[in-house]
Amino acid sequence: MSTDVQVPPGTFLGHPRGLYLLFVTEMWERFSYYGMRALLVLYAVAATHAANPGLGWDSPQALKLYAWYTGLSYLTPMLGGWLADNYLGQRKAVITGGILMALGQFSLASPPATLGMSAPWSLAALGIAFPEAPTSFYVGLALLVLGNGFFKPNISTMVGELYAPGDARRDGAFTIFYMGINVGAFLAPLVCSTLGEDPAYGWRIGFLAAGIGMTLSVIIQLAFAQHYIGNLGVEPAARRSLALAGGQKQPLTPVERDRIRVIFVIFAFVVMFWAAFEQGGGLLNLFANEYTDRAVGSFTVPTGWFQSLNPLFIVLLAPVFSMLWSRLGERGRNPATPVKMYAGLFLVAIGFLFLVVAVFEMQRTADMKAGMLWLVLGYLFHTMGELCISPVGLSVVTKLAPLRLGSLMMGVWFLINFVANTMAGYVGAFSEDMGRYEWMLALAASAGVRPEHAGLLGVFGGIAVVLLMFTALLWAISGRIVGWMHGAEGPQGRPEPRSAAPAT
Repeated sequence: MSTDVQVPPGTFLGHPRGLYLLFVTEMWERFSYYGMRALLVLYAVAATHAANPGLGWDSPQALKLYAWYTGLSYLTPMLGGWLADNYLGQRKAVITGGILMALGQFSLASPPATLGMSAPWSLAALGIAFPEAPTSFYVGLALLVLGNGFFKPNISTMVGELYAPGDARRDGAFTIFYMGINVGAFLAPLVCSTLGEDPAYGWRIGFLAAGIGMTLSVIIQLAFAQHYIGNLGVEPAARRSLALAGGQKQPLTPVERDRIRVIFVIFAFVVMFWAAFEQGGGLLNLFANEYTDRAVGSFTVPTGWFQSLNPLFIVLLAPVFSMLWSRLGERGRNPATPVKMYAGLFLVAIGFLFLVVAVFEMQRTADMKAGMLWLVLGYLFHTMGELCISPVGLSVVTKLAPLRLGSLMMGVWFLINFVANTMAGYVGAFSEDMGRYEWMLALAASAGVRPEHAGLLGVFGGIAVVLLMFTALLWAISGRIVGWMHGAEGPQGRPEPRSAAPAT
C-alpha cells in the first residue's frame, strides 16, 4: 500500500468493498478461461466425422497443444506486467486484456471456414507436429494468450494494493479472491462443457458461452471500478514510485534484493506443484473420459463435469482457509509462507497416491475402469494443496515486490505457470511412452498392473514421489527463506485500511 492511492471507504465481511468487485471481475474471466480449457483437449481429439465433429488429433498432439496454450498464457504476464508498471497502469491493462480474450473466444466460436484452414506445421526440436486446423482456431488461441498477459498479473496486484504492509488480512483476502476465481471455474464446465459436448449444440456454442462470460467481466469492471476502488491502478506504478521518492530514481536496497530472491527460490517449488496440478486439465481429463466408470444408473456423467470438482472444493474450503489464516494472524501464529507451501506439496502428493490406487482398481474390474471416488479424492487433496500454495503465493508477491516492480514481479510469478504448464503437457503425453519401457513394464507386472496401464502407474506414482522429495527439501530450507523475507509477513496486527477518499 502507498499513501497516494485513494480507495472509497467501507468494508464488507471485514475487507474493503473493492475486493469483491475484483472478485467478480476475476470470476467471469476465469469462467471464460476454464470453460474453454475444459473443451480444448476434447475438441482437439474428437473425430472430424463424429456427431459432434472436432479436429481429429491424437491424444499426444492434443496434450502438447494444451501444454503450449496454457504455458504461453502465463508467459505473456511478464510483458503485460511491465507495460502496466511503466505505461498503462493496471486498470487499462485489465480492460485491454479482457477485450482481447473476449475476441479470442469469439474467434474459436466462429465457423471453421471464417479464416480458412492452416496447413500442418511442426517444430521437431520441441516434439510438436500439429495437423491441419482452422485458422480461426489458432487466431483465437493467440488472442487469449495475449489478453491473459495484460489481465492476469494486474488484477492480482490490485488486490494486494488494497492492504497496508503487515496487514494480517492479506492472505485471507487472496483466499477470498481465489474463491472468486473458482466460482467461475466451477460454473464454466457445467455451462460450457454441457453445451460444447452435446452434439445438439456443439463445440462452437461452448466457446461462445465462454466469450460471453469474458464480456461480462469487462462490462462489470468498466461500470463499477471508480465507485469501489477509486483511483487504484489508474497511474502506472513506476510513476507513483518515482513521485514518492521525490523524483529521484533509487536502486534496490539489500532488503529488497533479498525479498526478490525469495520469490525466485519459491519459484522452483511452485513449478513442481503446478506441473502436477495441471494434469487436471490434460491427463486427468483423459483419464476421466477413458478409464473412469462415469455411470450413475442410466445417466453418464459428462467428462467435463469433473473439471468442476476442483473449483467446487475451492468454493467450499476457501472460506475455511481464509478464516484460518486470519485468525492465526490475529494471534501472531500465522504459519510462514514456506511452511504453508510444503504442506501444500505434501497434500498434492497424497492426491496422486489416490490415483495410483485407481490404477490398481482398474486391474480387477471387468471393463478395466476405476470408480469415480478415486478421482474425486484426488481432486480434493489437490485442492487443499492448492489453497496452501496458490493464493498464498499471490499474496507473498505483493508483500515482497517493490512498488515500482509490483506487476512485473507478479508477471514473473505467473512465469511459474508457463514452465509448469508446458512441463505438464509433456508429462501427460509421456504416460503413453513410459508404458513402453521394459523396466516400467516389469515394475507394473510385479505389481499386478496390465502393460497397457503401466504408463499411468508410472506417471501418477512418479509425480507423487517427486512431490514428496520437494516437500522435504522445502521443509529443510524454510528457515533460511523466512530470514530473507526480513519481516515482510509481520507484524501480525490489524492496521487500518489505506487512506480513503469520499465515495463517488
